[in-house]
Amino acid sequence: IAKKIGLENYGDGMTGAELDAMDDAGLRSRIGRVSVFARVVPEQKLRIVQALKEIGEVVAMTGDGVNDAPALKAAHIGIAMGGRGTDVARESAALVLLDDDFSSIVEATRMGRRIFDNLQKAMTFIFSVHILIAGMSLLPVIFGWPLALFPVHILFLELLIDPACSIVFEMEKEEKGIMDRKPRSIMEPLFGPRMIFIGLCQGLGLLAILTAIYLWSLKSGFGEGEARSLVFVNLVFGNIGMILSNRYWSRNIFSILRIPNRALWYVSLAAITFLAVVLFVPFVNALFKFESLHPWQYLLCLGTGSIVIMINEIAKAPFFNRFFKS
Repeated sequence: IAKKIGLENYGDGMTGAELDAMDDAGLRSRIGRVSVFARVVPEQKLRIVQALKEIGEVVAMTGDGVNDAPALKAAHIGIAMGGRGTDVARESAALVLLDDDFSSIVEATRMGRRIFDNLQKAMTFIFSVHILIAGMSLLPVIFGWPLALFPVHILFLELLIDPACSIVFEMEKEEKGIMDRKPRSIMEPLFGPRMIFIGLCQGLGLLAILTAIYLWSLKSGFGEGEARSLVFVNLVFGNIGMILSNRYWSRNIFSILRIPNRALWYVSLAAITFLAVVLFVPFVNALFKFESLHPWQYLLCLGTGSIVIMINEIAKAPFFNRFFKS
């Protein structure tokens, strides 16, 4: 059976009697090579689970009986049968298969990996955006420039950030080859070195662009309101660029744009509509302390969004990704 279903090392099996004859150290040294266990009792199942965990494996255990409960509880992921399983087994498990179909485990794994990926993308985006907000709030204070951001501007940005994280990234499909990955280590953090690297690249990159635009605007004789307007619109377009590029880390931007996500376009359209209200409705414009922009300045904003996408495309390239593989 093991050979037919494609298990590796199918010829290397172990019986319950052989397992009892081994001490824990001997079991740990051999268990990584064994694919088939036969005639094992519940206590031995528990030993197998514990030995696999001790050598660093991610362990899932399936069961439906009362006797399976200790091993189900000890495994990283206990999986019980919802139909024919006992109440004790279901209560001990982390996951219950309502249809008693093992193929559901594959779909659950796919869904879990997709959710984990999307959480990482959302956290990376949040990290990047708050680098921008902190930078554009603190740099003018430190160097004595006119303030670029007021509380009302930050509130506007939060109205863009929150829907992007809670709706846009949540609705993204899985990455390419998501089921070809090895099980993730239980020690792997949700927000790890690769996320920090991507977040710093796009956050600091856009911060440098915005700072340069702001200083250039002030030195070119633009009024404070016009310079503030120009920086803020560039900031919004840069955020949209980050959302677009962060949707997938295994695809380039041209491939990403072909993948539909209705929530993305709703959020982007709402942000641009609200931005238009802020720029063109007089009393709202005054509330934000903005001044009107020239048409060519909007082209500069599109350029900023494009540059941010390019920065993120470089940061998520496989060349850099290999440095963060454990």
